[in-house]
Formats: sequence, structure tokens, C-alpha cells
Amino acid sequence: MKRSNIYKLRYALVLLLLFSAFAGCKKDGNPNNLPELDPKDYEGTVGGFRTSDEILKDNLVAYFSFDDTYNEKISNTAPTTKTGDSFVEGFKGKALNLSAGYLYYASQFSAFKKDVFKSFTISQWIQISNNGSKKTMLLQLARPGVFDGNLDIRLNTNSYPASNTDILKIGPRFSTVGNGSQDNLNATKSPKIGPGNWVHLVLSYNGLTGRFNIVANGENIGSYSDRGTGNNLFQSNEPNELIFGANYNLIPGKTVNTNADFGLMNGKIDEVKIYNAFMPDPVVKAMYDLYQAGK
Repeated sequence: MKRSNIYKLRYALVLLLLFSAFAGCKKDGNPNNLPELDPKDYEGTVGGFRTSDEILKDNLVAYFSFDDTYNEKISNTAPTTKTGDSFVEGFKGKALNLSAGYLYYASQFSAFKKDVFKSFTISQWIQISNNGSKKTMLLQLARPGVFDGNLDIRLNTNSYPASNTDILKIGPRFSTVGNGSQDNLNATKSPKIGPGNWVHLVLSYNGLTGRFNIVANGENIGSYSDRGTGNNLFQSNEPNELIFGANYNLIPGKTVNTNADFGLMNGKIDEVKIYNAFMPDPVVKAMYDLYQAGK
């Protein structure tokens, strides 16, 4: 055989081998044989969710709808004492209205025990005004006989007069594994507040990374969100109790010290949902958008 023919034969064999290899290595677009997705299944959704109730539904551990009831919906726990309270039209259905008031739940919620409550998300709709004199304790996961709770959602309503509806200082804090304290603050951004203006306020904490977010109306406004791990991680000490609108020093017979920084709450609270999981910012934004759409 002529040498040129030998070269041609070799070339043809190389092409055949390359073609066979390419055909054998062609990528399978569905290597795990997953079911095909239909775009129609996602029409009308926000972030993949059709309603706000679908979000982290398996991690919802407490829900206060305040639709003509003070009871927590999952455990049916009723408040132990309350004052200055009434029901009014809310963001969704009815809402809790506090006029120099509070709700105090002396029960130990099983959902807030140390071994199960490590990461959390707390979502609520609020109407609040500044007062120029006293701080407001929106919610406290309180520790009997201790001034600082496991978790304190503090609103610095003392910072500005009621006429200022452009700035609300939000300063949540929590107790740590190392018996210390961590907090956050919205140093530069704030939601619009005041009468008739509902604000979606979400705190979300990651018990693995120490991330502690403040999200208002779908926007992350926290300025000091990376709170560290190790001894800086959150700990839900036991026993604990739940208070809306006050701390122990404002509840008759429960005073623990002389601190008078806080006043009884004046404002409205609606749709309080507490989860035992961290909710990423895009999911919080989807929740806000779904609520806005009435879903």
C-alpha cells in the first residue's frame, strides 16, 4: 500500500475514533432522571411561592394572627395577663392594638426550648410612632428574674419625637452561649413609620454562621449583621416566657431592677410568625411581596 494511502487510512481512523468518543461523551441534560419542570407551574408565583403561608411552612413554630384572639395558633396558648389591649383592623384581618399595653405569656413554649430554637426568623407587621422619651419592647423572649431576655426586639422610639416618621431606630439583641450579648442596628436605613403606615419587620438569625439580619419592607437595613460564632452564638436559656409590648419592669409584680428606659407600647402588631430556621433575604422579600399582593 502506498504511504499516502496509509496516511489517509490513519486519518480516517482517527476521525472515526474522535467521533465515537464525542458521541459517547455527549452530556446528558438530565443525568439524575429528575422530572421535567413545566414553566406553567411557576406562573403567578413570587420567588417560587404562591402564598406567604407556603414559606418555611414546616419550620413555623408559633403564629399570632390576632384575628379576634390572643391565643398562639399552634399551641393554643393564651396570655397570662394583659392590659391596654384591643383588636382593630390590621394589615391582614384584625390586629393587636396596644395603648400603653402588653401581652404576657408566662408559659414555657416548647418551641423556644434551648435544644430546638437555635436559628430563627420572626416576621411581624407593625404600626409604630416615635415618642421622644421611652424605648419600646416590641417582643421579648424573657428570662424570669433577668432584665435582658434571650431575645429582645427593641425599638428606640425615644430617639425622635412623634412628628418624625422618617426614622425608626431598631436595635434587637440576643443572649449568647458564652453568657454575653450580641445586637444589631439600622444605622443608615429606616422604614417610613407613623399612623396608618404598616411596616413589615423581620429578624432572621443563622445559628450556624452567626448572621443576624434586620429586614424592613423587603430590604435588609441592618448595619452589623455578622455577629460571630463560638461563644457569640445565640442561646435560648430555659425557662423562658414571652412578652409583647413590655419587659418585666413594666409588669406589676415582675420588676427585676430600677431600669426605666422602656415604656408600655403604643402601637399595633399583626401577623406574628416565628420560625425555627433562618430565612434568606430573597425569601423575606418574596414574603413581603406576597403579603402586599394579598396572598
